[in-house]
Amino acid sequence: MSSSTSSYIDYPTFTSPTFSPTAYANSLVLSTNNPTDTPLDLSTPLSRVLFDVQEVDTHIDTLTTKHALPIIQHTQSRSQASARVLESVEEQVRSLEESYKRLEREVVERHDAAEQVRVAAERMLRTLRLGRGVQRAVQLGRQLEGQMEEVGREGPVRVEGARGMVPAANTLLGLRGLFAANGKGEEGEGLERVKVVGTLRAEVVSPAETGLMQRAQQVVREFSMSSLLASGQGQQGGQTFAQTEDTKMRTTRALQTLYLLSPTKASTTVETFEPTLLISALQSYLQTALTSSLAALSRALATLPTLERTLLEISARCQNIVALETLLDTVKPPPHPLLLSSDPRDTTANDDSNFLTPLLRHLDTSSLPSYFWRSMAGQLSSRVQEILNRGGVSARTLRTNRDRVREAIRECVDRGSRLPASSLSNGKKADQKVGNWEREAAVMVQSVVGPLQR
Repeated sequence: MSSSTSSYIDYPTFTSPTFSPTAYANSLVLSTNNPTDTPLDLSTPLSRVLFDVQEVDTHIDTLTTKHALPIIQHTQSRSQASARVLESVEEQVRSLEESYKRLEREVVERHDAAEQVRVAAERMLRTLRLGRGVQRAVQLGRQLEGQMEEVGREGPVRVEGARGMVPAANTLLGLRGLFAANGKGEEGEGLERVKVVGTLRAEVVSPAETGLMQRAQQVVREFSMSSLLASGQGQQGGQTFAQTEDTKMRTTRALQTLYLLSPTKASTTVETFEPTLLISALQSYLQTALTSSLAALSRALATLPTLERTLLEISARCQNIVALETLLDTVKPPPHPLLLSSDPRDTTANDDSNFLTPLLRHLDTSSLPSYFWRSMAGQLSSRVQEILNRGGVSARTLRTNRDRVREAIRECVDRGSRLPASSLSNGKKADQKVGNWEREAAVMVQSVVGPLQR
């Protein structure tokens, strides 16, 4: 702006980016007044400001009037340009709307229809898979019923019944795996919501599993290979080859059944699997033999005339344990369909190639006869001490016949450490002794004779 137009107005001050109205007003007041005057005269600076404003307004009016036509033309050109831009944008918007409608017709509507078809197909597939699962469960249930009828046979066809135990256990494992399938897309998904499957589990599967488990445990409890009691004083006589094979086969099937029916988890592998039902049944067998032998021997030591017969019974029980150990050493674990295969590089996995290894590991012993004799010896000393503490004829008779009792116990351990049947010995000779029987005899003798020498 030229200085000839209005040289008395300080345009640079008003147009400066750092212009402050308060600072400018303060400078006007100070330039027209003495700061010490009371009161201050504000009329002069106010008039100056009003005059400047009026002058600026007049100057704007003059410039607007002088350049009206260029301003109107510029405004008109801006308006026309805006109209052209708006028209172009509206045309693009209409094109975009048409494209969206076409996309909606060709994609969105078809996608909605396809989504309905997909949902219907997925539900049909789930229904089909559920129907197959129910069919599979019912089929296995019928198969299990037939197998349990075969297992329940008694009398001359007990062997055939025992042969059906392992297949029945595998069928139960198939049902167990089917019922445990909770993953999406698996055959057993949603089976728990089907009423017929619930009835099948309650009325067929659970009773069959309980009955099969009890039958296998009964076979293990009834295991007996010794013929000492049947043949008299130590003369091995008794069982025929067919009877021996029958006992071996039934016991083997029962052991395999208990192995298969032992509970598992989803993450259990072959190497980490612990056959709890099998170990429990075998431990119960050993505990029964141990408890019966200990009670009988305690009574016999108090009444010596019955000692010979009692020791014969104990020898027979130990021979059965020797036979059981030999059988367990030959029976290998059957394939388990619910167990996972672990990493072959895992060197910490269990290597149980037979049923004897996990039992010995659980009992923390090197052999079952040694466990039997040492467990009984550990509890026998207190029983002998009770007899001595009661005194009377029993205590005096026991002390008097100390040497006879010693020899009878050694002979008992000697008889009990022999294999009762050649068919169980894997090529060993019948009547062959197993283990360090003299060491076990010394332990047993000391548990009885030791308190008598005090």
